[in-house]
Amino acid sequence: MAAAHLSALDYFILLLYLIALLVLGFMRSRKTTGTLEEYLVAGRRLSLPAFVATLVATWYGGILGVGEFSYQYGVSNWLVFGVPYYLHALIFAVFLAGRARRAPVLTIPEQLETAYGRKAGMAGAFFIAILATPAPYVLMLGVLCEMLFGWPLWLGVVVGTFFSIIYCFRGGLPAVVRTEILQFILMYLGFALILIFAVSRYGGWDFLQQQLPATHLTWHGGNSPQYILVWYFIAMSTLVDPSFYQRCFAAKTESVARWGIIIAIGFWICFDLMTTATGLYARAILPGLENPAASYPELALHLLPSAARGIFFVALLAIIMSTIDSFSFLAAISLGKDIFAKFGQNVSESRATALTQIGMIITFVVAVLIALWAKSIVAIWYQIGTIITPALLLPLASSFSPKWKMSPAAALLSMILSAGVTGLWLATGSAGNYWLNVEPVYVGLLISMVIFIVDRFLKMRFF
Repeated sequence: MAAAHLSALDYFILLLYLIALLVLGFMRSRKTTGTLEEYLVAGRRLSLPAFVATLVATWYGGILGVGEFSYQYGVSNWLVFGVPYYLHALIFAVFLAGRARRAPVLTIPEQLETAYGRKAGMAGAFFIAILATPAPYVLMLGVLCEMLFGWPLWLGVVVGTFFSIIYCFRGGLPAVVRTEILQFILMYLGFALILIFAVSRYGGWDFLQQQLPATHLTWHGGNSPQYILVWYFIAMSTLVDPSFYQRCFAAKTESVARWGIIIAIGFWICFDLMTTATGLYARAILPGLENPAASYPELALHLLPSAARGIFFVALLAIIMSTIDSFSFLAAISLGKDIFAKFGQNVSESRATALTQIGMIITFVVAVLIALWAKSIVAIWYQIGTIITPALLLPLASSFSPKWKMSPAAALLSMILSAGVTGLWLATGSAGNYWLNVEPVYVGLLISMVIFIVDRFLKMRFF
């Protein structure tokens, strides 16, 4: 792919962004203690502004996919990629955030082990490592680097991922938080700029009404209600999202964890409106794009002058890279601390940190290989979320309540059986053509629910 036509000033802005990222990432705070708690959860002293900024930035890695959907289906983007996730984030804030902050653990697998025993903890660590793989975002970053610099995809994937995680290798969550505060600011700045230029040059609502297909301004976008409904189940992955739990573990107080998520929902609503509007302008101004996933970059190249164009591409990089660093770190923790460290006895904090860093190297290699092999962002999202969400949802959510938590045997059975059957169901069909016309995620959730109900009945009947 040929490189985008950027000016020297645009490339200079990109360079400044990378330099700022590395400076912030490698900066050492005077409050740093060097403990494992400091490395994994920032010493549990994350303030409300930092909590909001890092959570908002982390959750938006799939920006090119959002551009593709809004370009093709219009305002229904908000009902598919917005509302379902706000609802589940609110459920998390009300029912889980405070419990997570009170839990005397550093990771999700630790919580599962505390509630259900070592085997469940190990199984949970394995599932979290898969769920947190940054492969889809690594692929997205490679595609963007391919467009910006004309590099082959493999080079964009490798170099982009390296710059996304090198600072968290050394600095842990504090480094991630510092860089994501910058990335949070840039993501809003970039989309505010492109909307200002679009409105000033082409006009507002009247222009969109005249230029867009009629379905683009309907709630469904031409999709069936059933298609939209399934996203409300897929969005349940929010309730097992390791980035939510890690930020809650790291929050200074329960109030910071709870209100941080609620405030973040407000920022997500605002940003979704911005990205959806940008997608509408892309469709109205550039109606014949061969690759809708490139709608945001193509609109920027068409519409923005030098400097503004550079800022917008920095915003796209910031959105994707902020997710790669967080997810890479989470996967590394699961591999290093929650799996590798379990094979030793009395593993020291420094050893656990070193094992986490080894886990990050493994995560880097695996994510790059998956991204280059799969070459489909949506396919990676769908397959991972479909298998892992049913495996973790009920065992994890119930683990915080002594009254509702499952028995250790039932929790382990639920995790393994729901993931296994869902994986088989997924492997024997293809999108829209599964056995009995039932989506795999429904099968996994049903199995987990049945095990949960039977376990509750047995407890009430015999204990």
